Amino acid sequence: MSSASTERAKAQTPRSLSGLLPFLRPYRGRILLAVVFLVLAAVSTLLFPVALRGLIDGGLVSPALAGGDRGAQLMALRSHFMELFAVAVALGLFSAARFYMVSWLGERVTADLRNAVYAHVLRQSPEFFETTQTGEVLSRLTVDTTLVQTVVGSSLSMGLRNAVMGTGALVMLVWTNPYVMLQVLGVLVLVVVPSLYFGRRVRRLSRASQDRVADSSAIAAEVLNAIPVVQSYTAEGREAQRFDTSTANAFQVAIRRTRARSLLVGFIIIATSAALLWGLYAGTQAVMAGRISAGHLGQTVVYVIILASAFAVLGETYGDLLRAAGATERLMELLDTRSPIHSPAHPVRVLPPSSGTAVRFADVQFHYPSRPTQKALDRFSLQVAPGETVALVGPSGAGKSTVFQLLLRFYDPQQGSILLGDTPIRSMALEDLRRQIGIVPQDAVIFSTSALENIRYGLPDATDAQVHAAAQAAFADEFIRRLPEGYDTFLGERGVRLSGGQRQRIAIARAMLKNPPLLLLDEATSALDAESERMVQAALESAMRNRTTLVIAHRLATVQKADRILVLDQGVVVEQGTHTTLVAQGGVYARLASLQFNG
Repeated sequence: MSSASTERAKAQTPRSLSGLLPFLRPYRGRILLAVVFLVLAAVSTLLFPVALRGLIDGGLVSPALAGGDRGAQLMALRSHFMELFAVAVALGLFSAARFYMVSWLGERVTADLRNAVYAHVLRQSPEFFETTQTGEVLSRLTVDTTLVQTVVGSSLSMGLRNAVMGTGALVMLVWTNPYVMLQVLGVLVLVVVPSLYFGRRVRRLSRASQDRVADSSAIAAEVLNAIPVVQSYTAEGREAQRFDTSTANAFQVAIRRTRARSLLVGFIIIATSAALLWGLYAGTQAVMAGRISAGHLGQTVVYVIILASAFAVLGETYGDLLRAAGATERLMELLDTRSPIHSPAHPVRVLPPSSGTAVRFADVQFHYPSRPTQKALDRFSLQVAPGETVALVGPSGAGKSTVFQLLLRFYDPQQGSILLGDTPIRSMALEDLRRQIGIVPQDAVIFSTSALENIRYGLPDATDAQVHAAAQAAFADEFIRRLPEGYDTFLGERGVRLSGGQRQRIAIARAMLKNPPLLLLDEATSALDAESERMVQAALESAMRNRTTLVIAHRLATVQKADRILVLDQGVVVEQGTHTTLVAQGGVYARLASLQFNG
């Protein structure tokens, strides 16, 4: 755990749960109702010893009944038992209502928290995911929110209920046996000091345990997303061992946390029981001396049991609160993360043009946050006219994909400006900007749903007919209809039931359905065989008409018909022109072309 995390763990207290207040506030009415039922259930429990005292003194050993009037005694007993039953009915009803209300709150607040964290993470820029593993985010969405649900839906309610009962029992004991119980109360105060020491240790270990579980989740998520690579390198055993080591570390920390928490609970139970048994012993001496009645002693015994059990439950609940405090803190860290990429406070509304849009880069300098000393683009300038097709070529790492990422505002350049039409993209709302851009990535992303919904992802309101038309234009209609259920066929996680070329054609159909004025093609035909490439290239040429298009390609055959070709090297434009003029210049492009066409 980092030093920053350690400091946070040291400072972590149940007050960290205050981060949940914004999620609890909308349900103030239900919380108030739950508190009312909680107090009524606690009061019902506290009335039980009073009714028991009445039963013993008034129905069993009352001097008035000692003369042998069995009928009167039976009626008195019946009356007292009815009182006890009425208390039990009230306790059952109020407890059931309390349980329902707090369980509902736990489920609702957890769902709201999970939704808020997920929606917040989705809006983070790629910079966030350069330093945060997906598995760690998933751990916080599952493990941490489950801990919060346990507290809100159970532990917190139990803690409050037992706090009310314990306080009530202590008040009644002090009221009925003031001298003895004040001594016991003084002893109980001494219990708090060592409890605080154990509590701090549990806090630190709770945070560390949750961090180690997140590490295991991160490893699992990474490996499961790369199963073909893992198996092709026969690395199953190594990856299983790596995960085993991670879970073993998590287990060791969890055991240390459990040991500390067990000592905390055991200490509280033993210490409070010893103090309260002293009070009970003093009570029996008082009965023998005739200072209190047998019913009074019975009442005291029950209150002692209520007080002891309340302290025991509070000890366990405190441990749950500490774990949930750590979970809440981790979730609040995610919610407090602010993306450097966001829409301006007063965005410029720009209507998308009916045809292509102009694009302009002006003296753009950019480096990725994780590589501050390495320039991805160096004084890069580019002007694309509406409807023009411009290809970006060059060696790997030249900055081609960076151009696309800056256009989509996944990052902002350190210097220079980027305009879409006549509007700086920083002045536009992110939704408006990205709505005008369609992209076909090199690695086609297929979601775990049907072929129809995968294509419709580009335009959620599209009709089935529009989806079919886009698939036909991308030469995907024929193979989709041959699938077992046609367009309704489930494609599997990441499209595992499709070939690479089929996945790419669905991604192209998705972009064509969106019908944006600016189209970005990142090696859009790289996964296709020769026949499919010819078909899709024809479809792309049709889609590029009356639309501004930027194309990234390593296979120069796909960009020969571009209006202009830019050759990038180390973030700098070193050549530009048409295929013919660049070949004639005998420079970088000519060498690349010679290797591909003549090699």
